[in-house]
Amino acid sequence: MARMNVALQELGHAMPNYKRATLQDEEGPEPAGDGSASPDSVEVGFRKGPGTLLSRLASRSQLELVLCAVAVSLALLLSVAVVTLAIQYRRGMPSLPDPSHSTCLTDACVRVASKILEALDTEMDPCQDFYQYSCGGWIKRNPLPNGRSKWSTFNSIWDQNQAIMKHLLENATFNSSSEAERKTQRYYLSCLKEQRIEELGSQPLMELIEKIGGWNITGSWNQTSFMEVLKSVSGTYRATPFFTVYVGADSKSSNSNIIQVDQSGLFLPSRDYYLNKTANERVLAAYLDYMVELGTLLGGTPEPTRLQMQQVLDFETQLANITVPQAERRDDEKIYHKMSIAELQLLAPAIDWLDYLSYALAPLELADTEPVVVYGDTYLQQVSDLINDTDRSILNNYLIWNLVQKTASSLDQRFETAQERLLETLYGTRKSCTPRWQTCISNTDDTLGFALGSLFVKATFDRDSKAIAEEMISEIRAAFEVSLDQLDWMDEKTRQAAKEKADAIYDMIGFPDFILDNKELDDVYDGYEVSEDSFFQNMLNFYNFSAKVMADQLRKPPNRDQWSMTPQTVNAYYLPTKNGIVFPAGILQAPFYARNHPKALNFGGIGVVMGHELTHAFDDQGREYDKEGNLRPWWQNSSLEAFKNRTACMTEQYGRYTVHSEKVNGRQTLGENIADNGGLKAAYNAYKSWLQKNGEEKRLPALGLTNHQLFFVGFAQVWCSVRTPESSHEGLVTDPHSPDKYRVIGTLSNSRDFVEHFGCPLGSPMNPGKHCEVW
Repeated sequence: MARMNVALQELGHAMPNYKRATLQDEEGPEPAGDGSASPDSVEVGFRKGPGTLLSRLASRSQLELVLCAVAVSLALLLSVAVVTLAIQYRRGMPSLPDPSHSTCLTDACVRVASKILEALDTEMDPCQDFYQYSCGGWIKRNPLPNGRSKWSTFNSIWDQNQAIMKHLLENATFNSSSEAERKTQRYYLSCLKEQRIEELGSQPLMELIEKIGGWNITGSWNQTSFMEVLKSVSGTYRATPFFTVYVGADSKSSNSNIIQVDQSGLFLPSRDYYLNKTANERVLAAYLDYMVELGTLLGGTPEPTRLQMQQVLDFETQLANITVPQAERRDDEKIYHKMSIAELQLLAPAIDWLDYLSYALAPLELADTEPVVVYGDTYLQQVSDLINDTDRSILNNYLIWNLVQKTASSLDQRFETAQERLLETLYGTRKSCTPRWQTCISNTDDTLGFALGSLFVKATFDRDSKAIAEEMISEIRAAFEVSLDQLDWMDEKTRQAAKEKADAIYDMIGFPDFILDNKELDDVYDGYEVSEDSFFQNMLNFYNFSAKVMADQLRKPPNRDQWSMTPQTVNAYYLPTKNGIVFPAGILQAPFYARNHPKALNFGGIGVVMGHELTHAFDDQGREYDKEGNLRPWWQNSSLEAFKNRTACMTEQYGRYTVHSEKVNGRQTLGENIADNGGLKAAYNAYKSWLQKNGEEKRLPALGLTNHQLFFVGFAQVWCSVRTPESSHEGLVTDPHSPDKYRVIGTLSNSRDFVEHFGCPLGSPMNPGKHCEVW
């Protein structure tokens, strides 16, 4: 029933960008790019992989000890804060509320007030720079850890989740639990066996290359045909040279699965790294050095390897030149092309498509009449020409390089060290201090994430949170629909259809039910063999397993209850073909949500996240899908034109923002910016409705903030972060989300409610006078 959850984990970075819309970029191991559009995950996102997951916590008990120590310091800090409140700087803010209003002095209120106060920069006028005002203290207290290119609230929560999972995997006996959970432990332990991995060295991958037909880089290529190597590298081992193939819901017939093909094939995170050679000279040099080092570690001699790897890099540059930028792929209707395999063969004849797809989806029987959805027909036509015009030895080197880059992280320390050198140039990271266990937790999450999620949920998730979250979603949905009635630019027919779509949005919270049923969980991973002694083989087995699971879905309808994020993930997403929103257990914790926090903070945190995902149903891409999840026109022309005019305002607004003199791409980030703005408005209106029903809340001590102001501060502090200049550049060219600073400044400067509650004068940076508003 739920086996496709596994396939979606593996397929994640192969699915096109528009298929999911997430709260934050869902980043994979650095370097994460395969050149294809990674899911807009698709990303909560944060970096999860070698060299990036550093934690100060080794176990859950350590976390508890830290919290005990923090409690004492918080109490001291609070007492100081109360004394100094009268002289706190509140430039540009309205008078403080009537002190006769009651103040919350519970332990939870004291702790969260202290944490908020620590993060603030009270020397900054909130009407000048609300991000600095809200996050200046946090930034000062959070220097970038070694081995990290970015550090944020999301990273911090993920580190805590990892520490919990480590404790569970290393201390549980699994005597009465599922076989899937035992597989999870065996996989994790195989990753921890560094001595065994070092003993094997490069041998496992070298043997695999020989099995496929050899590599011209090492002089072992036995002239195996191009198609045979492509089928092995891509079909069996799930690498994505030239293109990516997967099975998923048909955008125009969301109740059926279909084969889908999209552009892919680049190792660096974006085509920009290949084509803008002047700006990325150091990255390209470091990438070539990395290619050469891995080639020599696998048996190549230095000079011939450098010559041939330069040819591979030149070939990738040609691929980059025909790859369509993500900012130009935002109209789903335009990039959707349904055809038969026979028609695909005529479009891109360099590939024997029936042979390839029959192999990749074995044991299914396919005919050349089988329908396929192609995203980027022009790209596939051009890549076919490129293949025909390229020497077969270069194609062999490129194909095997795709396999090498996908599997090398499972080899010995020499390969990890080579990767770290590339990361330092690409992302600005310094030598990683990541403990091995943390890398192995991430690998286990990527492979057996739902079985690991079973352990995580049973140990940590408060079941009452699910009911509370469902109630909040209902309140935010209601607030969004009230806003629809107030839109003067939308005609009545389109408005009614929009309400029906909002009503039909399907929400999934915490975790999928099957993970708590041992039999169902075991069925999901049935057929996946895991040994405690061979980490590399476990990884290969998973690629084979996920390919079979994917093929098994083609003749079945999509499962509405299937998840494509694991429960422990610190993220959320909207899937247009299901018209569904998902909030994993991993994000249902502070600072996003806590049962004992003021409602102002919960609405400003997880409430905005919920509003964000709900609004994705009506962003520039989500709005193309109807309430059933089908890609079809349902807007009246007058409303569509008005919508485009309003989104143009937002494209222009965010396009003016810069990071290190480099502009934000207002078109690439449009969908996420619409969701940020709509999510904030819906959550704030829902909070006001809650206050009307329940009355005013007690204020937090020491802050001097009304609860309305607290809502906006809570929203802003979710996005406090620091990152290297190199990582900032990577985000600007690849991420569909705006930089964290502008997710705060851009959204709040469009909010009339924010301007009112902070008393920002007209013409100030946070109240420029022009408010871009869509929903």
